[in-house]
Amino acid sequence: MQCVLCITECESWQGGVGVACRRPGTSRMVGDSRLAWPDILVMCGYFLSVLGVGVWSSRKGQGSTMSGYFLASRNMNWVLVGGSLFASNIGSGHFIGLAGAGAASGVAAHGYEQGAIYGLLLLGWVFVPVYMSAGVYTMPEYLKMRYGGHRIRVTLTCLSLVLYIFTKIAVDLYAGALFIQQAMNQTSQGALYGSVAVLLAVAAVFTIAGGLTTVVYTDLLQTILMVVGALVLAGMSFHAVGGYSNLVENFPYAMPTVVSLDAHNQTCGRPSPYYMNLLRPIDSENHDYPWLGMTFGMAVLQVWYWCTDQVIVQRTLASRSMLHAKGGTILAAYLKFLPLWIMTFPGMAARILYPDRVACATAEQCMAVCGSERGCTNSAYVELVLNLLPAGLRGLMLAVMMAALMSSLTSVFNSASTVVSVDIWRLLRTNGPSWCRGSPSEIEMIVVGRISVVLLVVASVIWIPVIQTSTNTELFNYINTIIAALCSPICALFVLALFCPRVNEQGAFWGLVTGLVVGTGRFLAEFSYAVPPCGSDKPDLRPAFIKNVVGRIHYMHFALLCWWMTALMAYSVSLVTKPIPAERLYRLTFWSRRDPRVRLAKEPSSIQGQDKQPSRGDMENPSSPDQDRNQDTKGVWWWQAVLRVCGSSGAAETEGQGKRAAADLTDEEKAQRAADFLKEPPYWKRVVNINAVICLTLSTFVYGFYA
Repeated sequence: MQCVLCITECESWQGGVGVACRRPGTSRMVGDSRLAWPDILVMCGYFLSVLGVGVWSSRKGQGSTMSGYFLASRNMNWVLVGGSLFASNIGSGHFIGLAGAGAASGVAAHGYEQGAIYGLLLLGWVFVPVYMSAGVYTMPEYLKMRYGGHRIRVTLTCLSLVLYIFTKIAVDLYAGALFIQQAMNQTSQGALYGSVAVLLAVAAVFTIAGGLTTVVYTDLLQTILMVVGALVLAGMSFHAVGGYSNLVENFPYAMPTVVSLDAHNQTCGRPSPYYMNLLRPIDSENHDYPWLGMTFGMAVLQVWYWCTDQVIVQRTLASRSMLHAKGGTILAAYLKFLPLWIMTFPGMAARILYPDRVACATAEQCMAVCGSERGCTNSAYVELVLNLLPAGLRGLMLAVMMAALMSSLTSVFNSASTVVSVDIWRLLRTNGPSWCRGSPSEIEMIVVGRISVVLLVVASVIWIPVIQTSTNTELFNYINTIIAALCSPICALFVLALFCPRVNEQGAFWGLVTGLVVGTGRFLAEFSYAVPPCGSDKPDLRPAFIKNVVGRIHYMHFALLCWWMTALMAYSVSLVTKPIPAERLYRLTFWSRRDPRVRLAKEPSSIQGQDKQPSRGDMENPSSPDQDRNQDTKGVWWWQAVLRVCGSSGAAETEGQGKRAAADLTDEEKAQRAADFLKEPPYWKRVVNINAVICLTLSTFVYGFYA
């Protein structure tokens, strides 16, 4: 039964555990949030700047070759790599979700960002050396080379595309739509779809026009814009609440005027008593962010996201050397200290400044404020931007949000096009029906990748209504619940691939199937039934099993359990089946990453020899057995039209073929080149290693300070 109470600024009310009251003078009135002409000018300046950088970088990049389009010709320096890693990760979903989580429960959600530092360093020092020496474009391609067969590669490819839509594109579109809707003071669906469609179109143009080179350069510009704009708003937020000490002191008292009680007679939306702790007891009041899950379960999610996800790993694969790959991960790791100060703490400040809007505790009030009866904490950052900043700066922060959205979308689009071209189209062309069988050319692969971007854009726009009706109160919970359910088996397969040579294809496949079956069951149980909002009169329709078993196992604990189930099944099946010979694993495991010997193919008919010893030279200049077919189609008008629309030319391909013929190497030379690529200058190797130790030390200190 719902119980509604009114709280004035000067009276306190004892409700359950602790005091739920509002201290005098901690809230602010909501001002005029309409955009003024200075805001419009700033936004126009932003879009012109990004367009200029995009056009310049697309002309600079070699979009006519696979390596140029998908891996920026493997010539990115550490600044570009680090900036792109940060921008690819920090989308508009971070600004909305992390600030919203801070407004709802304090600093605990920053554990995801702090743990990312460990994941980034694992990427640079453990995983990337193996990927580089193996010479791969995509993560499914690596598993194909490591385990053999096609079923793991196809399964992972399809799952990756699904995850892109549900956890990346969907989240960023929802967050961007929420921001645009409130910033423009427009609530119509037409205005919402129009704004999102324009953003998707611009992001897709950048990706289609220049590939990863354009994405990386625009990411660097937008990283600078994001950091500067977010720092300005963070400073104004701290000033508005009276500084850090007042923020910490007033946060537990930031309650709305009207509150409701839950079934246990506790105040709905009351901040956790552990609001300044990253690690909380397993049996805490709301069972949120338990220390076991946020330590060991978090490790599973961090390894999956930072070390095996195509969107992230592709940035490091574009590095010109191992030194630049490590330098890029270190730069991104340093930048990951910022979200606590530019997102989480401002979200907590928004609850103090606007408690009736950000911390609304009744379904009716929340519906009136943000259109969601489950709460409005996701609007915390939006409230700060629209009500705290003056004209001009408001436009700057709107541009920052658009920069975050654009960076995330362009990164996802480019990575998805790579996966489609390399792991689906090439497999279909080499192993499909006889009428389409043949070796795809470079230009054909690039065209398919660019067309796939268009299809992703269409799918994203269609998904917008589902996003609006399916998101939870805290966006970060929505993201990580899905990741924990579906990505733990993937993480287990990659860890076993690197560190356990005994695991073979049969064990890896059945381990993956076991983990996905269990994870999908959890996913369906989690999202098939909606939990009634706190204080609502609606009945809880969840079956007893889901309520008492699934509902009591935190998703971080489930991620850890699912990882161990997958790993044990994979290793057990591998022990009773034939092992992979050692000569087929050279430079495919962490232990053999520097081995210069020629790797034998796992299958007689490997795709373009990729299972042999593909070096970085191979990936930049792959052989194309169907050159005669390409010459035959060179004069066909419709093929030339397709190439021009996609920004390529037959001349570029012919020139590339000439370079390939001049760069032919023996298998032994290719293997030696792949192993030598991991060598680093001693002085700079010490520099990056020292910075890695500094990052780990600072991150551990932050964990200890807020533990």
